Amino acid sequence: MRTTPARRRARRALAGAGATAVLLAGAMTGCSPGGSDGGGGREGRAGPRWNTAPASIAAVGDSITRGFDACSVLADCPEVSWATGNDPAVRSLAARLIGDVEASGRSWNFAVTGSRMADLPGQLAEAAGHKPDLVTVMVGSNDACRPTASSMTPVAQFRAGFEQALAGLRAASPASQVYVSSVPDLQRLWEQGKDSPMVRQIWKLGICQSMLADPLSAGSGAKARREQVRARVVEYNEVLREVCSKDALCRYDGGAVFQYPFSADQLSRWDWFHPGKDGQARLAELAHRQVTAAEPPR
Repeated sequence: MRTTPARRRARRALAGAGATAVLLAGAMTGCSPGGSDGGGGREGRAGPRWNTAPASIAAVGDSITRGFDACSVLADCPEVSWATGNDPAVRSLAARLIGDVEASGRSWNFAVTGSRMADLPGQLAEAAGHKPDLVTVMVGSNDACRPTASSMTPVAQFRAGFEQALAGLRAASPASQVYVSSVPDLQRLWEQGKDSPMVRQIWKLGICQSMLADPLSAGSGAKARREQVRARVVEYNEVLREVCSKDALCRYDGGAVFQYPFSADQLSRWDWFHPGKDGQARLAELAHRQVTAAEPPR
């Protein structure tokens, strides 16, 4: 049967109305006319949003977060901790985010001097009990600072420990955000102190011998050892970045601590290894900048 011009016009009108209906339906449901927006709809695309103003903080990690050797020799000094301390000269992350008055009741420090990645699952389990809005993680220096370079924590073991720790936190406190600091550049420590006779004597007491032994040696063995330790720290930081990137509420610092050009003025006067008060203040400043940023570091 032949189609008349009137019938053809009617069919075009109906087809146009049908297409309009499909487009309107797609706009209302967040889908494209083909039935999919490539991302599971608007809700599928939107994950948990990072809160730039957390109201409670738990800190985990090692001696740096405990403020070791920052106030007196061979002693923790948590009051100057970059994460949870109350010293006004430092202005810890907790003080900056929560306020000096409220911070003491809404922050907890579970870091333990000497800790390595293997200790992180237990610390995060303790932190999860408080259901904190934010957990700060700084660990890895002791995994690289060993009596010898060969005794450093293997990268695969470091990764497994971090994955286990983060999974445990997620199971116990799903809404807690995690700020992960990069491991500091241990080779810069060597560069800052190696030319001081006093510092070299202190380092002989056994501080980070994988990096700091024979600090003036320019031999190929010593140079290779230092490069091996630095390379391991770089690998640790890549693990922290990769594992953290898989968690929507985890933010790695983008290497900010590793890259920070700290000087001898920011180191403890007792061991020339741990941060002093000024170093703790710089760590707090870096963390605050990262935690309050609208977007994570690139």
